This record gives sequence, C-alpha cells and structure tokens, in this order.
Amino acid sequence: MLNNKKITVVLPAYNAEKTLEATFAEIPRNIVDEVLLVDDRSSDRTLEVAARLGIRTFEHRENLGYGGNQKTCYREALKGGADIVVMLHPDYQYTPKLITAMSSLIAEGLYDVVLGSRILGIGALKGGMPLYKYVSNRFLTAVENLLVSHKLSEYHTGYRAFSREVLETLPLAENSDDFVFDNQMLAQIIYFGYSIAEITCPTRYFEEASSINFSRSVTYGLGVLKTGVLFRLQRLGLLQTPLFDRLGRRLSV
Repeated sequence: MLNNKKITVVLPAYNAEKTLEATFAEIPRNIVDEVLLVDDRSSDRTLEVAARLGIRTFEHRENLGYGGNQKTCYREALKGGADIVVMLHPDYQYTPKLITAMSSLIAEGLYDVVLGSRILGIGALKGGMPLYKYVSNRFLTAVENLLVSHKLSEYHTGYRAFSREVLETLPLAENSDDFVFDNQMLAQIIYFGYSIAEITCPTRYFEEASSINFSRSVTYGLGVLKTGVLFRLQRLGLLQTPLFDRLGRRLSV
C-alpha cells in the first residue's frame, strides 16, 4: 500500500510461459498488495507457471483479444478493492521496477493516470525497438496530439497505472477487444479531463517479447487514426459516439 491505497498489478497474459517468472520476480511486493493474471487462452504453460508462482489467475475459456483481456483485468481488480491498478505486460518488455514510482504519483494525488513511456529520452531504439515501429509510433502520436489537443510522448505504451475513479468512470465496455483498446482508453481519459503523467521507461525487444506483426500494426494504426477523428468530431459537436459518452457502458463489477 501507499497512503493507505491498495495497489493491484494486473498481467494480461497470452503465451507468457517463458517470461512470466522474470516479470513477477521484479514486482515490488513491499508496496504491491495483489497481483492478478488473466490468461487469454494461451497454448503454452502460462497457467502452470502462474500456479507455481502463486499468482491469482483468471482463465478465459476462449481467446477474447488483448482489449478483452484488459477488461477482465480491470473488472477483477476493482472487484478486489484496488485503489490503484497497474497494467504490466508479463512478457518482460517493461521493467516492473517502475511500479513504485508510477503508483506514488497517483497515491499522492498528483495524477490520475501514469504512463511508462518508451519514447521519452533515447531508450526506445537502444532497447531494440524496430525502426518502422519507432517511426510509426512518432507519426501516429503527432497526429493524435493534434486531433485530441493534448501532448503525450506516445499513446502506444503497454505500461500504465490508473486510479480507481478512472476505471470506474470510463465507458470501457464500449471499447474494442483488439489492440486499439489501449488507444481508445487514452483518448477517453483525455476527453473526460483526467490528468496524465509520463515517466521514462526502458524497454527490451527480444524473441520472447510479445509484438504484433506488420499487418496487425497497420490495422492498429488505422484504428488509432479513427479514434482521433471520432474524438475531434464529438468535441466539435458533429458526432455522438458511445466511446465518449458519459452514459456509455462501464465495466460491470
């Protein structure tokens, strides 16, 4: 706990057998109260490793997608009474050692959301991010900053911390079950006026680290642009979409 706030780390897992233990070992258990793993119908031994490590686990009977996995993660964390929820990929691409810093910014009431940014500083390419991913990241981020009138170093990190209020308020059930969920969620956070902090996050790219292929990346990029356009049209009063509707469907807890 920090400032009497329960901290829960959620691990949206898919075929994380080879990296889960290393990720779990670096989670700062002195401040983290609970670790939850949601397995999205892995075909490897992810569930066996999680059981051996004593991680509280939820198993999808069918693959629901990356966004669908996160919905379960947040739903179960809220059910468990979490005040701060940190979403960490169990593929060991992001260091769990930043959990304390990220959680502290929320526990102290300074920010509602904290992002671990690979782009702040010079760590992305040094960490092995493919050049095409770096270039597309920078392009999509620049366009989205213009569309949503905000300024983030990136919208595509998979390392995020949220206050309970954010997760209870956003219409997350309206979001995609695919990878664009991450982007839609950030757009919603900005639309509803929550404050966002970014901290520099070293990252690792290696064979076992999860990554989507080029065609999925293109689909994701188009989804990102669509989200930004919908945001802008709703702000201008030209369109109404459930993504940015205060009465939109929330996660059922």
